[in-house]
Amino acid sequence: MPVRRRRSTALAAAVATAAALGATVLVTAGATTATAAEVPLKDYELTWGIKQTYRNYVGMFGTFTTSGGATQAAGNGAFTFVDGTGTYDTTGHTVDLAFKGGLVSKSAAHGFEITLTDVRFDSKAGEITADIKKVDTSAGAPKTTEGDDVPLATVAVTREMKDMATTLTAEAGEYLGSGSYAGAAGDPLTVVQKTPPSTPPASPSPSPSQTRTQEPSPSASQTAPTERPETESPAPTSTKTTESSPPASASEAATKGEVADGTLGWGVKQTFRAYVVGPIAKGRVTVSGGATQAAGNGAFTFKDATGTYDTDADKLTAAFQGAVNFKGHESGGTYGLDLTLSNLKATLDGGSGKLSADVNSLGTLTKGVVLADLKAKSADLTAEKDVITADDVAATLTAAGAKAFGDFYPAGTALDTVDLSVALSDGAQLPDGGSSGTTGGTGGTGGSAGGSTGGTGGTASTIGGTGTTTGGSTGGGSLATTGSDIPGPALAGAAGVAVAIGAGAVYATRRRRTQQ
Repeated sequence: MPVRRRRSTALAAAVATAAALGATVLVTAGATTATAAEVPLKDYELTWGIKQTYRNYVGMFGTFTTSGGATQAAGNGAFTFVDGTGTYDTTGHTVDLAFKGGLVSKSAAHGFEITLTDVRFDSKAGEITADIKKVDTSAGAPKTTEGDDVPLATVAVTREMKDMATTLTAEAGEYLGSGSYAGAAGDPLTVVQKTPPSTPPASPSPSPSQTRTQEPSPSASQTAPTERPETESPAPTSTKTTESSPPASASEAATKGEVADGTLGWGVKQTFRAYVVGPIAKGRVTVSGGATQAAGNGAFTFKDATGTYDTDADKLTAAFQGAVNFKGHESGGTYGLDLTLSNLKATLDGGSGKLSADVNSLGTLTKGVVLADLKAKSADLTAEKDVITADDVAATLTAAGAKAFGDFYPAGTALDTVDLSVALSDGAQLPDGGSSGTTGGTGGTGGSAGGSTGGTGGTASTIGGTGTTTGGSTGGGSLATTGSDIPGPALAGAAGVAVAIGAGAVYATRRRRTQQ
């Protein structure tokens, strides 16, 4: 059980009060004496995500809940604790701050509930601490472990106190459930003053004899962490179908008419592809109906486009043949993840548009789901040699698309970019390939996932992920090793789908196998 290092709240209050009254000598934690150089501080905020892979793991199988003013950033982001108060030492140029707010991470599937309160930052000690209570129900009867002022991470303190590097401690590994966290890099830490003082304390440079990076006075220039701007919604797409016109002659290109052929290249999301064939889902990706997939678990190409175009109005509507199926989390012949996208359709109107598809999840078909908002680099649709090309079109997940992925990826998430090429006449030459997005996987084998590499046409393309087992449980409510070889979002994407569609039995089976 970790050492309890409760720092008296009454003592902390006395420090701040005495400093305000001009006390000359105080006994404090970590120092033998303090002087009237200590200045009281208030209205600070601390933002820290602990570790991204930890958030991804909890996000797959459980939830985070904040309280007491603490918040979590959108998209399973970092946590912010508020109303920080404490003292600033003008002699040593250090701060000692305590923050309000609580955080509970809970997973019923793996039998743990971890509560963090009384988060503190001490720049002199170069550490972040918290009071922690862990309830472990993985073995049946609840087992509770508590610790006060548990050191969670050491901090490489900087003058600005922004994006400071952190290193997780052995105690953090013990409470968070993975011994591999000890000594691992944590998320960056930022401490800022929400309401800067009108007269900030002086901040002389630390003396050359100081070996640790010392923290200066929080200055008036410090501001609260900048909120991530919301994704700008593209302009509405026109639903009016352009009337087709007679095809152009060989010597004259038409500005309006029917699409003769075309391809759409899209990888959906690289991390999602990596997850499906990785050591957790142990699944496969299969293309059919004329669609192809690039080697190395790459992006997909959908072909045989039909639709209409109007280059004067910069409008394009094109539907494509082919389908892609993602399948994983097999248990007794039943799959917890079985998702098919087909009948893809892209529209552009003045550079903005939509990408839709028919979505079949575990046998339930929903037609015409708008998966993504599209934003081309240019609003102009110009034909060259009777071919309209729009490469690297940004694709942003919609609310309907988020639902199709089990609501794990939040609306606004960037998906792989889209490449569009459409021929305006039968003799026009389309570019080769037409695939988009980051190709990839790492090409090795992941866990026990098998299958052959490569694969195009209508065959399955099952590529091993990385060799590191990520997520899962080793028993006792602990996390398994969460290595950095597999991207965090890759761990979360398909698992979010599987959890959302009720694949708890799959995970339970996998957990038992891991324990064995």
